[in-house]
Amino acid sequence: MYAGMYNGSKKHEPDLQQVLGRSWEAGLNKIIITGGSLEESEKALELAKTDDRLYATVGCHPTRCNEFEQSGQDPNNYLEKLINVVLGGKDKIVAIGECGLDYDRTQFCPKNIQKKYFEYQLELSKTLQFPLFLHCRNAADDLYNILVKFSGLKGVVHSFDGTIDEARRFIDLGYYIGLNGCSLKTQENLECVKNLPSDKILIETDCPWCEIRPSHAGSRFITKENQSLPSTKKEKWLPNHTVKSRNEPINIRQVLDVLSAVKNEDPDKLCETIYQNSLALFFPSER
Repeated sequence: MYAGMYNGSKKHEPDLQQVLGRSWEAGLNKIIITGGSLEESEKALELAKTDDRLYATVGCHPTRCNEFEQSGQDPNNYLEKLINVVLGGKDKIVAIGECGLDYDRTQFCPKNIQKKYFEYQLELSKTLQFPLFLHCRNAADDLYNILVKFSGLKGVVHSFDGTIDEARRFIDLGYYIGLNGCSLKTQENLECVKNLPSDKILIETDCPWCEIRPSHAGSRFITKENQSLPSTKKEKWLPNHTVKSRNEPINIRQVLDVLSAVKNEDPDKLCETIYQNSLALFFPSER
């Protein structure tokens, strides 16, 4: 989408540099680019190498785990290629993932294949000593039961939209809970967020997805200063405008707005706590 492509159709000029520019101006000092397949991981690393403030993850999303067996290849070949991306990334790779389980979209990859290659990537995390960037959709029990078998790992269950009981189980294993617009849709979501310990929270955008929409329960807590920037439809793109329904890193401050309001915490103090959480997981040498 930042290349101007939507469902295979070009709608506007590439504008990633404008998107990043808005992010740096707003105060972000690091951005992690998520890899969801071997090809995406390679591209994420390539992009990360263009700026000291960009980093990447390497992994295979649960809905794409069929790629391990594509064309009848040995699954270990795919895993070896992922390892080579990590080793070629030096200090640019900060996590293994996005990996995990997604039971809402099993039409793309069946549960048994997802679970099998999720464990492959957990072994990779264990071997290379990288934290995990975890995906979980309607699969908390299975995700938990698999993680229990791999003690000593750490990471974040990102884009969390489950219950407080599910969150506590992951926290008890040593994992952080990652929150974005998809975590703040309903009043039930907000009740869960309210009860999460602040020292176990990370915030994210998962852009270009997971924006906080006006219909979401959390939207009423976005402060006036952090309301969306001037925007336009993708067909009428302007370089100094955001694109409607396309999320950007700058909107991470909206997630903080919602959390600080729901948890009744000072936004600056909560922000510092979450920032330190982020450093502890992804950049421990900087603490």
